[in-house]
Amino acid sequence: MKIAQVAPLWESVPPKLYGGTERIVSYLTEELVRMGHDVTLFASGDSETAARLEAVCPQALRLNTGIFNRDAPMIMLQERALGAVGDFDVVHSHLDFLGFPLARRNSVPVVTTLHGRLDLPELEPVFREYSEMPLVSISHAQRRPLAWANWQATIHHGLPRDLYTFHPQSQGYLAFLGRISPEKRPDQAIEIAKRTGLPLRIAAKVDPADQQYYRSEIEPLLDHPLVEFIGEISDAEKDDFIGNALALVCPYDWPEPFGLVLIEALACGTPVLAYRRGSIPEIIGDGITGFVCESLAEMAEAVERLPLIDRRRCRSAFEERFTADRMARDYVALYERMTEEGIVQTEPKIRAIGSRHSNGSAFEGRQREMATRIGGSRHV
Repeated sequence: MKIAQVAPLWESVPPKLYGGTERIVSYLTEELVRMGHDVTLFASGDSETAARLEAVCPQALRLNTGIFNRDAPMIMLQERALGAVGDFDVVHSHLDFLGFPLARRNSVPVVTTLHGRLDLPELEPVFREYSEMPLVSISHAQRRPLAWANWQATIHHGLPRDLYTFHPQSQGYLAFLGRISPEKRPDQAIEIAKRTGLPLRIAAKVDPADQQYYRSEIEPLLDHPLVEFIGEISDAEKDDFIGNALALVCPYDWPEPFGLVLIEALACGTPVLAYRRGSIPEIIGDGITGFVCESLAEMAEAVERLPLIDRRRCRSAFEERFTADRMARDYVALYERMTEEGIVQTEPKIRAIGSRHSNGSAFEGRQREMATRIGGSRHV
């Protein structure tokens, strides 16, 4: 198949440091190429890929200090990747809803994988407006706030099998990896270390939007003798950082859409301690590959039971469920179904000024119209 992968420009593909979406785009793109597909990747010019690279801007936007208007490259990305028909069988967008206006007008099948949270109230009008757009969720939990949307599949993320190595033994510390932000609750990871007397190593970036939170809430907690703040680390450093940990601590206080770090831990053989939020119960087997907890006290108590977790079973769970080749096969099956069923939106909507689409009857009418136009798409 001729496939276009459309990545955000905030990070390179793969990212130099932090960047979950771009990392998944990279794993998927390289696996599709390995499978023999003709793949074009729309991304920043500092990306590295075996696919054909269509560089929209020279450098990823987050690390480019010389650019002042980051919207301009994003407009060009949408025009080049979604605004032109091109010679593709399918276009796979990772731009979330930003790509919907042009994707709606493209005669080539366009499918969008949503990588973020969907429980924000301001999102519903957007997805109501673009209710015909074919979507992929990265967990069943992610799609619940918009259960009525045009879901085509849930496809869990996957990693290359040899990206991380199995670590049969730990070095006795707890690990926190990701972002310093209120929803990730690094403060609770620190509290768990204090309650259990185990050292905690924190490898995380601090986004500009979270600088105030970091300075006021987290930085004062870092002078504890059990806590070591490392900062942002690379993929190469992750292997030993996660693999040598007794457990990865994920006290997230938000509906996690997937949590790539969870399967990175499993790939290393490291169990996960997490709250029952969002996708967590889909990924972590309670008492098998970690412990899914309801409270801080329960998570601290679960630390004592970590020796009961077989680290080989964690690695096996990764190999059985969360590899990049499985992810790519799932997407190819979806691409093929979409092209066979003709799931395409070819006509822009014409709307009279002042018309409303928020009521149920109007929405249902548009759904019936779209089902007739494309022959009725299936919802997996």
